[in-house]
Amino acid sequence: MSRISSTLVATQLHTIGDYIRYATSEFNRAELFFGHGTDNARDEAINLVLFALYLPNQLDDNWLNCRLLEEEKQAVLALISRRINERIPAAYITNQAMFANLPFYVDERVLVPRSPIAELIEKRFSPYLTKEPSRILDLCTGSGCIAIACAYAFPEAEIDALDLSIDALNVAQINIESHGLMEQVIPIQSDIFSGVEGLSYDLIVTNPPYVDLDDVNNMPDEYQHEPEMGLGCGHDGLDVVRKILAQAEQYLNDSGILICEVGNSQVHVEATYPEVPFTWISFSRGGHGVFMLTKAQLTQYSQYFKERVKK
Repeated sequence: MSRISSTLVATQLHTIGDYIRYATSEFNRAELFFGHGTDNARDEAINLVLFALYLPNQLDDNWLNCRLLEEEKQAVLALISRRINERIPAAYITNQAMFANLPFYVDERVLVPRSPIAELIEKRFSPYLTKEPSRILDLCTGSGCIAIACAYAFPEAEIDALDLSIDALNVAQINIESHGLMEQVIPIQSDIFSGVEGLSYDLIVTNPPYVDLDDVNNMPDEYQHEPEMGLGCGHDGLDVVRKILAQAEQYLNDSGILICEVGNSQVHVEATYPEVPFTWISFSRGGHGVFMLTKAQLTQYSQYFKERVKK
């Protein structure tokens, strides 16, 4: 945006399609990183341009030829400029993100939802979950997206949404209320399982911090806007995961399962626990590093897991 003044741009671009094309080109020219709800410049441009114009994302192509008022042009250009100059993900500019085809409010107190676990939820955790769950735990809930998506998938289940961060829980509460799930999804401040002592669940789902030190040090600028405690977690990224594996058995019913995302730290999990037969889940829409363990497996390797918790 520094190459050409916004006034000059506005005199030459006129339609919604013009501004989507222009934003796409500028985003590619600036070599932005896309990984917070979109994976390419065009989708990011569509999100920002339509947001600035108070239009829905799903818009008929006929609208692309609609001309903009001068003030609308300046509003669009301001968002394009902010995305480029601040390297801030579009989701934080719009305060909107989609997860499991559901809308969520997000800001810089929480990570932008993007977990492949969404696909599992939409499939109701088939074939891994063998019976309808009555109690579900979303550990490290962040925005509450996993807990809320689970509530839609299992409307009869009680769901606890745990997080250490009060800031994150405040965002989760916004989403719980906006989806009308105050009676079904309960946000709880908790350091791992400390807030649910004595309770047990049919399903524990967790997307904990798991980014290793090398990846943290090489992250694109866009990640600097996300809360640090939601990303990095020790040299190999497994400081929290180790504790979850050592404790989860106590909080699962006999037929219960643990679903845990570790992303690129899958290599560290396999190196740290070579004897454990993790089930690594494949996703048709992309994504990796999510494993499943049953209560029986957690029990079988209980001592093994406890010995690997860092003191």
